Amino acid sequence: MRRVSLIIGVLAIGLAIAGYVFFNGERRAPVRYRTVPVERGTIISLVTATGTINPITTIQVGSQVSGMIESLHADFNSKVKANQVVARIDPFPYQARRDQAVASLANAKAAFDKARIDLAQRRRELDRAKSLIGQQFISQNEVDVALTASEGAVAQLKVTEAAVKQAEAMLQAAELDLKYTVIRSPVDGVVISRLVEVGQRISASFSIPTLFLIAEDVTKMQVDTNVSEADIGGVAEGKEASFTVDAYPGERFHGRVRQVRNAPINIQNVVTYDVVVEFENPEFRLKPGMTANVAIIVAKREQILKVPNSALRFNPPKGVREDVVAVRPAGGTSGSSSRHRVLWKQNAAEELEPVPVEVGISDGTHSEITTAEMNEGDQVIIGLDSVRGDRQGGDLPPGFGSGQQRGPRRGRGL
Repeated sequence: MRRVSLIIGVLAIGLAIAGYVFFNGERRAPVRYRTVPVERGTIISLVTATGTINPITTIQVGSQVSGMIESLHADFNSKVKANQVVARIDPFPYQARRDQAVASLANAKAAFDKARIDLAQRRRELDRAKSLIGQQFISQNEVDVALTASEGAVAQLKVTEAAVKQAEAMLQAAELDLKYTVIRSPVDGVVISRLVEVGQRISASFSIPTLFLIAEDVTKMQVDTNVSEADIGGVAEGKEASFTVDAYPGERFHGRVRQVRNAPINIQNVVTYDVVVEFENPEFRLKPGMTANVAIIVAKREQILKVPNSALRFNPPKGVREDVVAVRPAGGTSGSSSRHRVLWKQNAAEELEPVPVEVGISDGTHSEITTAEMNEGDQVIIGLDSVRGDRQGGDLPPGFGSGQQRGPRRGRGL
C-alpha cells in the first residue's frame, strides 16, 4: 500500500511539473510574413533637381562712352525692335570734339596742299640748276643745294600726307563717339531690367556700364538646374523633363534637355553640373528668376515585372530556417547595391525559398526585376506580420502562466 502511494505521489509531481512547463514554459508562435504580388507595369526613373528659369539669350545693353543720361526711350517690360533707340547720352561734349577733329583735318589738308606746291617749286629749281651747270653758269654746290631742297620737299609732303590720315582717323573716332551717344537695341526682345535713370552719369573708362537687360525671345526659355555628380550619368541631351513652380501649384510644365554642360560646379564640396532644360513659353507665364523643381526622365520601361523595394531589402530573421539562409545564392545579399539581388517567397510547404533576380531601373518605390523563376502574381515577402518570440499571456488559458488568476493588470498606464 505504501509502495502504491509512493508511485502515485511521483506521478502527481511529474504531472505538476509537466503542466507547469506546458502552461508556463516558453512557447513560440508561428512566424507570419507579409507578402505582395509581383506586378507587371511601367516604371519611370527620374532625376530630380532644383533650378532657375532664365531666357535662352539675355543681352546686356551698355554704353561705350561716358556721360550723363539725357533721355530714356524704354522701360521695364518694353518690347523693343532691333536698332530702336532706347537711351541717349548728352552729345554736346562729343559734338565739340567732332568739330575740333573737322578743323584739324582741314588744317592738315591745307598743309598737305602747301607741301605739294613747295615740292613742285623745288623740282623746278633743281631742273634749272641742272641745265645751268652744263653751261657752267653755276657751281656744283648750287646744284647740290637744289637737289637737297627737292628731296626735303618730298619728305615734307609725306609728313603732311600722314598728318591728313591721322586727322581723318581722329575725325572718324570723334564721329563714332558721337554716334555711341545714341543707345540702340541690338535685337528684338523684351526689356527685363533697366539699370539707369535720366540725369545719371555713367563712366565707361574701365568697363562698359550696363543700361538694360533685354531677353531676345521670351516665348522660348530655359531652366538652368544643378544635377549632382551621382545622377548625371543618366542625363543626356534630348531627355524629356517636367517641372513645377510655386506660382502655379498643381500645374506641371514640360520641356526637353538641351544641353549638359561639362564644367563642374563645386559648392561646399558638392560637385554638380548645369543641365539646361528648354521649354516653350508662348504666353510668358513663366518669368525669369522663378525657382523650378525639375524631374528629368532618365529611363522608362513598360510592361515589365516589378516589385516594391521593401521586398529587395527583406532579410529572414535570425533563427528562422537557418538551413535555407545558409544556401542563399551567391551574387549579393538582399541589401547589396549590385544588380544581382535576392527575393524571398514561401513554397507550398510554407518554407522560405530564395529567388535570385537581376534588378533594373527604379522609381524610388518599385524596381524592375528580371528572372525566369517568377511570374506576374507570384507572392514575395516584404516583412514580418508577427515577430517570433515568447508566448504572450493572451495565448494562455485563464489561471495559468503566472500562477495567478488572469484578470486586468493594475498599476500600469494605458
